[in-house]
Amino acid sequence: MAAKFYPLQIQIINQSEQPLPAYQSHGAAGMDLHASLEEDLTLQPMQRTLVPTGLRIALPNGYEAQIRPRSGLAIKQGITCLNTPGTIDSDYRGEIKVILINLSDEVQEIKNGDRIAQMVIAKYEKITWQRVDSLDESKRGEQGFGSTG
Repeated sequence: MAAKFYPLQIQIINQSEQPLPAYQSHGAAGMDLHASLEEDLTLQPMQRTLVPTGLRIALPNGYEAQIRPRSGLAIKQGITCLNTPGTIDSDYRGEIKVILINLSDEVQEIKNGDRIAQMVIAKYEKITWQRVDSLDESKRGEQGFGSTG
């Protein structure tokens, strides 16, 4: 994919031999993250582990990085991310690591360089709470889980 200019530039340190996260298509929201491993990992069924990426980033205030599962990894191998989406705050400067779990009934391997998750950079708003004694009425009201069909 040809390099594109995007208005937001984020500082990144890559301590791995893997490529920088990149969008794989014009409409992609997420960038693939790669495992940065000295040796392959074996994940037993229902086992979870923390996988390093070798990446450190400095996000501007008002932004977060969301770590999400890769659909191909989930459907083909039964591997997904826990704590999804994981949030990387703008003041975190440590290595990005991904919590993976093997939900299949077979042993799975993670190799150095495997695409293990995707990262979405998102803007967010900070709020202040306004204490009130009642909330505005809505058509849905207090109807919860499954109430919309």
